[in-house]
Parts: sequence; structure tokens; C-alpha cells
Amino acid sequence: MAPTLPLTLVVITRNEAQKIARCLDSVPFAAEKLVVDSGSTDDTVAIAQAHGARVVHQTWLGFGPQRNFAATQCSHPWILALDADEFLTDALIDELQQRLPALMEGDAAAAILRRHLIYMGKPMRWYRPAVGEKMARFYHRDRARWSDVRVHESLQFQGASVTFNAPFLHDNNPSLVEKQLKVLLYSELKCRDWLEKKKSARMWQTPFVFMLAFIKDYLLRLGFLDGWRGYAISQTAANYAVYKRMRYYEMLQNPASRETAAEALTRSGLDH
Repeated sequence: MAPTLPLTLVVITRNEAQKIARCLDSVPFAAEKLVVDSGSTDDTVAIAQAHGARVVHQTWLGFGPQRNFAATQCSHPWILALDADEFLTDALIDELQQRLPALMEGDAAAAILRRHLIYMGKPMRWYRPAVGEKMARFYHRDRARWSDVRVHESLQFQGASVTFNAPFLHDNNPSLVEKQLKVLLYSELKCRDWLEKKKSARMWQTPFVFMLAFIKDYLLRLGFLDGWRGYAISQTAANYAVYKRMRYYEMLQNPASRETAAEALTRSGLDH
């Protein structure tokens, strides 16, 4: 057994039975493991408890608010935030155990971890966002908080930070089917944020958005070096950039579609 450190591993979940055990078990040094579940109908809760986690139920608030709620439930002020489909490598476990005690005694606000992507069952090798993507995932809850957005949240802090070298892994979407379902959900959440901000639709930009997004990912971010997997991830990203704009335009033109879409997502189990 690895010696524990006074920190809380936090994972927010809904129907993550196939992934949650690997995530929780990859952080053997956490003094506390907390799962904040928003209504799983599979065995997520039972599996999380069997793997040492305390489970708290919270109706879904959006990614940012849900993470901020989770921080209030932790027994320790230092928090490691992972998603259920993420897990630490042995190299990162060793590095964290060696460096975290000194970090936690200082006045740093957060630590940056490097995330590597597993896509279509294999690690990406060249695509820039998938190889060593820097993400603030370890933080002191009194010195940092998550942005209050429904999706694509980020950790906000003003103080000092440190960066760790070894990666953690993101086993992204078992198939393109799951990816497309996530695109539907994330687009809906993003569009609702836009509605609150009264953003203009600017549909004239849409044809250029696809082209520029694809070129950025496939060429500038080196997706082409990962072969057809690089093409697939770049094309999917460009489609997402276009679809959320079309969906937002529809929300403005036909406000009734907001409710019917929400009902459709709920029936399909995609309301998170």
C-alpha cells in the first residue's frame, strides 16, 4: 500500500460503471476518494464504494458548478480532479508521491498535469492536443475554482503553479458512436451558455469555421501524422465546431426547439 497524502481525489460521474474502478484505483495515495454522482442508473455507485470512494449525490448543475460543488464536499483542501475515463500512469504516481508533499506545504494555487489521449484503442503519437496537453487538475480549493460554465470548464487561479512531467491518460470515447452522442450533449450545453450571454449567431462564419478548424487540427496540430485516426479526430472536431453554431441558430429561430431537444436528450439518457 502506498502511503497516503492529505488530499481528496474527486470524480464526477453518471453511468460510468465500466471506467470508475480503474480511475479510482490509479490514485492509491489519496487519503480520500470522493465520487459526486448525478443519478447513475448502472452500477457506478456500488463499484465506486467497493473501490474505496465516498459517494455524494448531486443533481447535475453543469460541469463547472458540479466541480465547484464537489470541492465543498471534500475533507481535504487539496484536490486532484479526474474524469472517470482518466487514470494516472505509474510514472506520474511516483512523481506525485515524491513532489506533492513539498508542494502542499507551500503557497502554490495549483499544479499542471500533462494528459495523453488514447483514441480508437491506441495512444495518439503526434496530434498536439492529444500528446502532453497541459491541464490544471490539482489545486487548493481556497486558491482556485472552476469557471461557472455548463461545458468546457477550466480551473481559474491567480497564484503560483507547478508543472509535472509524467502523463496521465485519457481513454477517450470507446467508439465514434459515443463521441457523436457527446457532441450532441456538449453542443446543447454550450448553446445554452451562449443564450445566457445573448451571443449573436453569425451564421455567415460557419463555412469558414469548418475549414479553419479542420486545417488547424489536421495540419497545424499534426493530426495528419497519426494517419486515418488523425483525420477522424480532426474531422470530428471541425464538425463539432459547425454543429453547435447551427444548433444555436436553430435555438434563436425556433425557441420551442430548446424544450423538445431537452426532452429528447432526457429520453436518450444524454441529459448527463
